[in-house]
Amino acid sequence: MKNSSQAAANMKGCLFMLLAMAAFSLEDMFIKSAVAVVPLGYAVLAFGIGGALTFLCLMKSRGESTVPPDILSRAMLVRVICEIIGRSFFALAIILMPLSSASAILQATPLVVVLGAAVYMNEKISASHWLAIFAGFLGVLMIVRPGPADFNPASLFAVASTLGFAGRDLATRAASPKLSNYQLGFYGFLVLIASGGCLSLIENKTFAIDSSSAVQIAAAILFGVIAYNALTIAMRSGSISVVAPFRYSRVIFALILGIVIFDEQPDLMTLSGTLVIVISGIYILYSRRLKRAIAGRN
Repeated sequence: MKNSSQAAANMKGCLFMLLAMAAFSLEDMFIKSAVAVVPLGYAVLAFGIGGALTFLCLMKSRGESTVPPDILSRAMLVRVICEIIGRSFFALAIILMPLSSASAILQATPLVVVLGAAVYMNEKISASHWLAIFAGFLGVLMIVRPGPADFNPASLFAVASTLGFAGRDLATRAASPKLSNYQLGFYGFLVLIASGGCLSLIENKTFAIDSSSAVQIAAAILFGVIAYNALTIAMRSGSISVVAPFRYSRVIFALILGIVIFDEQPDLMTLSGTLVIVISGIYILYSRRLKRAIAGRN
């Protein structure tokens, strides 16, 4: 019974992680399109308000408290700080560099998450699992190509967001199980309101929003809510070392959207790096070690 329960939890986590990554990529696409007209601070502010109100309605529909006692825990404080870092810096990254490149850097998140799980949560990681994750990380480096000749300063924002999102995921895992996914989502979007407000004051720009930008922000909110809820479910289901590597799928979704929507032209090295990431993900999925993990025998 325990083995089948763990298998179901692992599979659930993997599927919800895939859903989250697809929805996050669509959210990024709409935000990147909207900030062509709307200043970033106001876009983040509107995004935070829309997402918070959506989760607030979902909480009220289930009779959940808006200020649960466990919301003041250390894990939630860490989660809030990491959420601000991850969301704010990645928003800057996607408007200052190609969507596909920013998303590629973000694929280092699973490595940080698994490392954190091993160090702080004493989760056992097999050698083959480590090798597959590092292979995916090398694929990311092939896309980013760090070095004086190809270095883009905006990539530092993406790197900072990677650390923020990894910390958020680990804090989500450590958060009290008494906190519902809707409560976590509400507070996750609530902090974006403060972040957007601060960015708006720094930018100090005036603008006139049009119907197209309004629709894009609304769509970003919709997919953001879907992604956030799916990610929370994923990180609370199964083993982190099994679920986290499926974050690599985000770079595939972003690559497709970058080519189709923003006319980005990835070169051979970018495509090769993406292929390495895909192969490592497929290996993790179908390897004997992962099959044993899904069967609850690891």
